[in-house]
Amino acid sequence: MSETPTTPHTTPHTTPHTTPRTQSQAETYQRLRAHLAFLKLTDAAEALPRVLDQARADKLSLLDGLERLLAVEVTATEERKLTSRLRFACLPAPWRLADFDYTAQPGIDESLLRELSTLRFVDEGANVLFIGPPGVGKTMLAVGLARASAEAGHRVYFTTAADLAARCRKAAIEGRWATMMRFYAGPRLLVLDELGYLPLAADAAAALFQVINTRYANGSSTVITTNVGIGAWATAFGDPIVAAAMLDRLLHHGVVVGIDGPSYRLRSHQARAEALRTGTEVKPRDIT
Repeated sequence: MSETPTTPHTTPHTTPHTTPRTQSQAETYQRLRAHLAFLKLTDAAEALPRVLDQARADKLSLLDGLERLLAVEVTATEERKLTSRLRFACLPAPWRLADFDYTAQPGIDESLLRELSTLRFVDEGANVLFIGPPGVGKTMLAVGLARASAEAGHRVYFTTAADLAARCRKAAIEGRWATMMRFYAGPRLLVLDELGYLPLAADAAAALFQVINTRYANGSSTVITTNVGIGAWATAFGDPIVAAAMLDRLLHHGVVVGIDGPSYRLRSHQARAEALRTGTEVKPRDIT
């Protein structure tokens, strides 16, 4: 008895979805790639095959497919701009506001910090003064606000008061004073760290006042961290008139955040000592 011959089972060859089905589609595809390249939409051009696959698989409309393609370019552009803003900002650490340990500083006004985290103070051109002894988290909070501002699209710059004074003094000697003032007036948010940690000469205090005054006139926000209470500024900065003028501009549209708690560094030291005693491991934190 003869067997009925069977046809071997074969899997039909399938071409990738991105392969144009007609010559006309191929030409359109190449023109689209050329248009994207001409417009320097490089990320969209690179994503085009993948987005076309997704559009066909999900049966997207032309409008939805176009939106998905442009979203790729927008996301990539936003990431590049954020990277550029953070590079310019010169933040000393990748701290975020969420990293702050409120349990370590129970006396701090948490609701006030939550309000500051909305960045409404930046939109309003208000200033923030973090006042407290070393090691309580002032710099961490200032950096957290700066990073949040950069992520929100604002231009930010971080510097210490000593570095600002030194750069302004050098600029004055080299005849670049106006250029330096424009530089410090430019960022939407300027962070001045460690004001009062080192004594300021008369010309340095005058330079600091000029920066604060220019930013006040422009409606730009300044965040300052200092270990000097407001009542002691006149003594700390040598010239009571300059100190009063700075405070007048800072506090006119300003928020004062007082932090008077235990030092993070002291706690870290105690934790390391306990770790050595018990043979456990602890990760140190360096917060000012």
